[in-house]
Amino acid sequence: MPWLQTGRTGRELTRGVSAQLVLETFLSARREITTPMVWTREIPSIDPIVAARLLSRLPGLAFLDSAMQHDTLGRVSVLGADPFGRFRLREGRATLDGQALDGKPLDALRDCLAPYRLPPQPDLPAFPGAAIGYFAYDLGRELERVAKPPRRAGLTDDIAFNLYDTLLAIDHEHDRCLLIATGFPETDPSAREARARIRLDAFATLLGEPSEPEPSAEAAPVQLTWNSNFSRQGYEEAVEKVRDYIRAGDIYQANIAQRFTAELPSGFDPFALYRRLRATNPATFGAYLAFDDLTIASSSPERFLTLRGREVETRPIKGTVRRVGDPHEDASLAKALQENPKERAENIMIVDLLRNDLSRVCEPRSVRVPVLCGLESYASVHHLVSVVTGTLREGTDALDLIAKTFPGGSITGAPKLRAMDIITEIEGDARELYCGAIGAIGFDGAMDTSIAIRTVFMDGREAVLQAGGGITLLSEPGPEYEETLTKAARVFAAFAPDGEGVR
Repeated sequence: MPWLQTGRTGRELTRGVSAQLVLETFLSARREITTPMVWTREIPSIDPIVAARLLSRLPGLAFLDSAMQHDTLGRVSVLGADPFGRFRLREGRATLDGQALDGKPLDALRDCLAPYRLPPQPDLPAFPGAAIGYFAYDLGRELERVAKPPRRAGLTDDIAFNLYDTLLAIDHEHDRCLLIATGFPETDPSAREARARIRLDAFATLLGEPSEPEPSAEAAPVQLTWNSNFSRQGYEEAVEKVRDYIRAGDIYQANIAQRFTAELPSGFDPFALYRRLRATNPATFGAYLAFDDLTIASSSPERFLTLRGREVETRPIKGTVRRVGDPHEDASLAKALQENPKERAENIMIVDLLRNDLSRVCEPRSVRVPVLCGLESYASVHHLVSVVTGTLREGTDALDLIAKTFPGGSITGAPKLRAMDIITEIEGDARELYCGAIGAIGFDGAMDTSIAIRTVFMDGREAVLQAGGGITLLSEPGPEYEETLTKAARVFAAFAPDGEGVR
């Protein structure tokens, strides 16, 4: 079909389609399963990276990647391309496809999603269509009265979501690949079904094509020079300043991060970087998002919020130690982390903050902590992870949940608002995407988001990576600085072996 070569937008895909082709799509039910208002087609098994490369021929690739597979956290990868709508928020101005929208930011996003609301589809492995994108950390100043940073690079919007009518769900547990089409933005039932079936045909055809050979240069990382907004001495002084605020009674904890930047060479391939990143640091919440002028590559291990029906879950990470090759030493490091009183106190403090945040939007007495300071192990680090759950109040939705909990407490501090002001004062630079949230809001009202850590964002000229840690009264400046480098190391390795070029 011509649009596969021309990269036409979602609204153009059904223009000029003959009545005969529409009739043929209605008659071709090849392995299709129809559920109310959603149409699906199972396709042969395909590797997620191959699928992403094929779909990247279309604009707006979105790849929510369970690179580190897990029974509950890393079971399904979701891919979308060729969105039919683009919602953006920058400096308080919301737009849909470039047209200004009225209302507060999250209300404007809710209004954009309202025409496409679908009932839950419990038999599907993924969302029945979704908005996929991010909430930048700096959205927080639109939701709460907090200080505005003096410097902002302007690489990211405060909110950026693309609207996808057709998704590919790859169920790793059952080795099943399912295309899901909604037929949006058509709203007439017959027009929706015609569009959905045409889209199923088009995506199945594209995903059945041979993948292009991998460029030989992709195997070799690119040597970059990374510059931080902190020297070692400067970061250690920042740790001491946070401890002074704690002694003064302002806060109990604050997360302070370094911001690393590097110039990108001409012709740099962001997707090749993501392939190396998922190889060096596979994560349950990997993501690759291609916007018009921004690309995001993330290997986050941390879930921010998931919402299914009215059930909410958040999984804060507090407490990190590096991994080593020797199994006995590695196990010893993990055990020491679990028993470390400073790390446990930090984790419990954030759990208490998140319990409070969820209580603002969940049913009374529904907030629970089924896991406290559990151990989770990843490619380069061990983490202490807790699980906090709740039941959303009747009459509220995913965006109400975001409004009451964003940004996540695990990457701000406690009390949250004062910690955010101190972060702004000490770091100076706007965080932009870092410590915001990446993920999807389904047309069925479900949501799944990660905390944007271990995340690089790029505009074609510059790459940005941030890494930080929670500072408490028991923090030691030297080890805290080293922890930020440990967290960043695997991402640096995707650019250059052993993080060479960092300064």
